[in-house]
Amino acid sequence: MKTWQMRRNCALTPKQLLQFYIVLVCLSLIVGIGFFLAGVWMIPVFTTLELTAVTIGFLIYCRHALDCETIEIEGKRLLVKKFIGYREKVYEFNAQWAKIEPPLEGSKTFFITQSDLRVELGQFVRPEQQIPLIASVRRHLG
Repeated sequence: MKTWQMRRNCALTPKQLLQFYIVLVCLSLIVGIGFFLAGVWMIPVFTTLELTAVTIGFLIYCRHALDCETIEIEGKRLLVKKFIGYREKVYEFNAQWAKIEPPLEGSKTFFITQSDLRVELGQFVRPEQQIPLIASVRRHLG
């Protein structure tokens, strides 16, 4: 079995982001509570707004941090798995009949097609890596 996996390039894993988030929340709450005890009630209001915005941003980041695309070829079977936003879609092709359409000029993605099924891939691959990846997959097609 031959496998190619394309992943999103993320600076932090969800676990590292959670650790950072906990530290950020603790520091913000300490500052907010300190100002509240000093009688300045506006700072905790803005601290709440700040933490709400940061929480929403971090949730969006975590939702897509593990996104990936996988191409697997085993015998005459070609599987394309797309894991985007905690949803996995699996497409099955016959490796002898499937074709790869190279990316159009200026396009970031390429397609694997077979009769009426067409799957877009390559959103996590840098442009200079696309052609070698396509060539590598084509060597295993019929």
